[in-house]
Amino acid sequence: MNNFKEIYEKNESNVSSYWRKWPVEFTEAKGSILKDSDGKEYIDFFNGAGALNYGHNNPYIKEKVMEYFATDGIIHSLDMHSAKKTEFLDFLEEKVLEPRLGKNGDHFKVMFTGPTGTNAIESVLKLARKVKGRNNIWAFTGAFHGMTLGALALTTEEGARKGAGVALNDVTHIPTPNYIPGFDSIAYMEKILNDDHSGIEKPAAIILETVQAEGGIEVFDEKFLKDLRDFCDRNDILMIVDEIQVGNCRTGNFFSFERAGIVPDMITLSKSIGGLGFPLALAVFKDEYDKFNPGEHNGTFRGFVPSFVTAKAGLEFMLDNNVEAEVKRKEKIVKEYLEKDIRPLLDENMDIRGIGLIWGIDFKDGKLSRAVLDECFRQGLIIELAGRNDSVLKLMPSLVIPDETLYDGLEIIKNSTKHVRQRK
Repeated sequence: MNNFKEIYEKNESNVSSYWRKWPVEFTEAKGSILKDSDGKEYIDFFNGAGALNYGHNNPYIKEKVMEYFATDGIIHSLDMHSAKKTEFLDFLEEKVLEPRLGKNGDHFKVMFTGPTGTNAIESVLKLARKVKGRNNIWAFTGAFHGMTLGALALTTEEGARKGAGVALNDVTHIPTPNYIPGFDSIAYMEKILNDDHSGIEKPAAIILETVQAEGGIEVFDEKFLKDLRDFCDRNDILMIVDEIQVGNCRTGNFFSFERAGIVPDMITLSKSIGGLGFPLALAVFKDEYDKFNPGEHNGTFRGFVPSFVTAKAGLEFMLDNNVEAEVKRKEKIVKEYLEKDIRPLLDENMDIRGIGLIWGIDFKDGKLSRAVLDECFRQGLIIELAGRNDSVLKLMPSLVIPDETLYDGLEIIKNSTKHVRQRK
């Protein structure tokens, strides 16, 4: 054992968090398996917080970028043109955006915003306010959209918001349909929009994740998404969908909103759009909203060319291997296992919910969920928590995880839950 713990304790900021759940030093990763410096292997149900949908070191994607590194191809290009950026933009438009978003004759522009998802969120907030000339944005309770100040204003998690150090303004949070049983979010928005005593300003945009991941795997149903699209259309409000964690086939379609048959006005993409875990973030919006002047929004690392290589390769891999259909097939495996083998271990008030390959087991008790996570780690499974008080065990394996490995991971969750419940 080396002295990595001493090194990190001495040199790394206290703000780092994930290692507190998995206090080992990881050295290798392939597919859905991580290995630590002691040689122990772990099944990965965390998946880089959604950045590794195609697995660790995906051979096809890695080969493409290794080939590129072997040349003297440009690495850093700001927003200058480069051959690999050209190839990615053309492939993205032809194979992804046009078939999925262009059915009504709409054309979508792509803005390279910087390396992380929060950069994409900041860009669409600025753009929406510029387009509509209004300051306010509506977001939903349970939302997570990023850690920079604009994105953090949208985010509702108390601990994250406390880190801001300043007031988080110009955002109104709307209760979700399941915030209170039977609550009608659309009717509520209609009321406050048309009530001259609501005290709430009409927004430039409404932003949402169609599946609130950090919010505890809360899945918005198709009717709500359709009704929200209609509400935005009727009231001259932009609809922004944050696809950063639940896009890239995570829910069974490339875009999580496709299941509702809707098209947003603006979309943010990051995490697995980078293909191999490389940093890349995009804002995608209807042509008519391309209102920024040159240089009005920029970022030094919005032209990291290896990310264009891996992003295009990731899309190729996704299409060539019919990943969408694979996710829908594996969704049945996970859902059936959770209902048959895990639910009998839960109390009546506890819940299981999810879609595609993002699922949550809501223990309604943060101490209990953490105990299950710790036991999963001891048994060789990396898994995360989410939701109120971190009470939800969050399952987010690679979309290309082999069936056998998927079952092995689910078995660890079952055994860990059983172990912790018997210990109480």
